[in-house]
Amino acid sequence: MNKPLMAKATAVWLVDNTTLSFKQIGDFCGLHELEVQGIADGDVAAGVKGYDPVASSQLDPAEIKKGEADPAYRLKLKYNPAAEGEEKRRGPRYTPLSKRQDRPAAILWLVKFHPELADAQIAKLVGTTKPTINSIRERTHWNIQNIQPIDPVALGLCRQTELDAAVQKAAKKRGTEGEVMSDDERRKLVSTETSLSMTDEPRLPTAIAGLENFSLSKDDGDEEKPRRDLDADTFFNLPDSDDEDEDDTGR
Repeated sequence: MNKPLMAKATAVWLVDNTTLSFKQIGDFCGLHELEVQGIADGDVAAGVKGYDPVASSQLDPAEIKKGEADPAYRLKLKYNPAAEGEEKRRGPRYTPLSKRQDRPAAILWLVKFHPELADAQIAKLVGTTKPTINSIRERTHWNIQNIQPIDPVALGLCRQTELDAAVQKAAKKRGTEGEVMSDDERRKLVSTETSLSMTDEPRLPTAIAGLENFSLSKDDGDEEKPRRDLDADTFFNLPDSDDEDEDDTGR
């Protein structure tokens, strides 16, 4: 067992009562550093009461002093027989009743910002079902017009470490298969062989490529007028009205 009981509540207590860094607290409680920062900002674990690890004999006060004196020090958890078997708990993720209405918003966020995640991964992260994911992905959910994408970590439905692990696993799988993601997915994950065989991307968009040497041409039979160099002032110096009259009468 390498994490304390009630890890998130313990992190709340350490944030409120110590000067330990976010990384130290995250490593001790098994949380991501950004998740601990969210606890300090009040965005994560709002309303969670802090759990004293010293009073519960999970952490020595001397460990806290060592950690406060050295930011690189990793806190050591005391052995607690009651914590045996916590990591072996299996079964579907339990979602509290107060947060179940937030699952569609979390699913929409995952589908929008992490399209590489499989339905099984999303179902495991937020504790939902594949039909619900498909209805949101295909925008057939009964309340799709009112659903706004929200980070599931901010909603408390999963941990940042769990989300990062799922994203890395999906990215590694797609990279192994050699599948190229679209530009909207913000990255391309291809194998070395595929990358070497790809042609270089054009520096200019296809619509304007080659226009740097483009010049207007006259119709057949017309005399070609000498080409003159144009500068910025040419476009702002309008012809005089007298010149325009002469042109009209000359025609």
